[in-house]
Amino acid sequence: MPLQPPDPKAVFLNIPYDEEFGTLYIAYIVGLCQLGFEPHIASEIPGGVRRLERIFELIKSCRYSIHDLSRVEVSTPPSATPRFNMPLELGMAVTWTDLNPGLHDWFVWESEPNRLQRSMSDLNGTDAYIHKGTAKGVLSELRNAFWRDDAPTVPEMLEVHNIVEICLGPILARNGTRNPYAQSVFREIRWLSTRFAELLRHGSGH
Repeated sequence: MPLQPPDPKAVFLNIPYDEEFGTLYIAYIVGLCQLGFEPHIASEIPGGVRRLERIFELIKSCRYSIHDLSRVEVSTPPSATPRFNMPLELGMAVTWTDLNPGLHDWFVWESEPNRLQRSMSDLNGTDAYIHKGTAKGVLSELRNAFWRDDAPTVPEMLEVHNIVEICLGPILARNGTRNPYAQSVFREIRWLSTRFAELLRHGSGH
């Protein structure tokens, strides 16, 4: 049976789900929507299937994946442990790409230049996109990775990011949660980012 082709606009986001990452999380969603893509994260898939299987199915359904490895430090005591989820999911994407050329492309994001060579030396030769831990950096590198002639400018995308970030509080309250990565919250952020992207394209004549 032939493989189902992935959604050409779908991008799987492999990111840390922590409070400190929130502004970058919104930047990824806003930036991808502004560039005409549809971001996805693992928490939006319902059902009782094992989490790892859900993530792998999501990766296979997306034409692209972004793997943010900027959280290589161990968690805070008393249960200080390294974070292995992001490298594990990157390994899944790399394997899927190698076994099925042309169906998937993966990208690595980092906050510090040259750190990838120390944290994951097997990726030597892979050019990471360095966002420097800022929303502006994420948006700039998304524009570099997914360049198109009519791409919005970084200041335009940053303005939308700031508006969506202001809207996060009401979105969380409306969904009765403090978790910005919850499925319902993620879908609202993505919907809002897509609407702003459409308004920007229409307003600029794209």
